[in-house]
Amino acid sequence: MSHERNLNILNHRRIVYRRNPIDDKPTIETDQYMYFQDGTYQCYTLFASKGKITTYKSLKWHLLVLWYLNPDLDPEKFMNVAEIISIKEYGFTSFTIHIDLLRKMVYEVNMLDLDEPPKNKLRKVIFKQSSGLSKEEKLKVVGELIGRNKKFNKVDIYDIMLTLHHGGWKITIKRLANGLDCTTRTIHRNMCDQLKKEKELLNKQL
Repeated sequence: MSHERNLNILNHRRIVYRRNPIDDKPTIETDQYMYFQDGTYQCYTLFASKGKITTYKSLKWHLLVLWYLNPDLDPEKFMNVAEIISIKEYGFTSFTIHIDLLRKMVYEVNMLDLDEPPKNKLRKVIFKQSSGLSKEEKLKVVGELIGRNKKFNKVDIYDIMLTLHHGGWKITIKRLANGLDCTTRTIHRNMCDQLKKEKELLNKQL
């Protein structure tokens, strides 16, 4: 049975689960998006797509980001948030985790040094929540921004992948090529093993 994600549970508790870069300055900023020519690691957008958390490793990373973005949370309230995230019926995860394993995971997250931000993916194009753009329009924007420089890299491909994923589209080589205005052969040539694994993972979440 598929469960719809209930973000109201987090919103009601005023839990922060998305944050735009705070120190990195965008190369271009409009009312709809921010573009970082060299990319930024400071963008956290949990639960931006319909994809669910499918592994223990991913669950722990989500908990770490929530702990980092909510420094005022005490351990007891954080455990409560972790239980909410891990309950399959609330629509955040695709599996059920034993409470003892969850407590161990939360303890390990509590012990980590939050002076260092959680490991994150490099991003170049970040759309604002109030952008009002359709998924087709977002894909076009990303393609145009990255298309200025035909010598794109794996970060550019990843941005297109995320745009497709957040729009609910299956990621295919053809769609990546269309987004970057290049041939499918060029995409194949630039798809490293890490991107291939990420493509499979994102598609499984749809």
